[in-house]
Amino acid sequence: MTAFEPKNPGYRAAAIAMFDGQPAMRTLGVTIVRLAPGEAELAMLHSPKFTQQNGFVHAGIITAGLDNACGVAAFTLMPDKADILTVEFKTTLLAPARGARFVFKAEVVKPGRTLTFCEARAFAEHEGKTTLIATMTGTLMAMLPRVASPEVRAPRA
Repeated sequence: MTAFEPKNPGYRAAAIAMFDGQPAMRTLGVTIVRLAPGEAELAMLHSPKFTQQNGFVHAGIITAGLDNACGVAAFTLMPDKADILTVEFKTTLLAPARGARFVFKAEVVKPGRTLTFCEARAFAEHEGKTTLIATMTGTLMAMLPRVASPEVRAPRA
């Protein structure tokens, strides 16, 4: 992994605040385990409320964890006052999501002024083993504050 320099010296507090502002992650019980510039690791405990008909954690829940890990990793490299949105992702499911705990690790591959490309992996911890269960590639967009252009004029009456 390439070492990235964050644009916001307060990236850690900003990323935690952004993450904490997401009711969906609280509902799923997802927490931040580790943060570094361009990297994030999140985790979630198993809950039967999140399973599908075969008892595995639903693919949508795993995808949400991967997407959020990508978002947090990308956000650590964004400037102060930026916000973030996912614009595209692809998830590949590799094994059933069976485990007591799930870990979502993401890293930035290519940061940009507006778009950032990330890769992530989801792991299930089950009976003393850790299994790679899914991967994701994602593109995230920095939503930067808009500055009014001097050419913008008030509408005519």
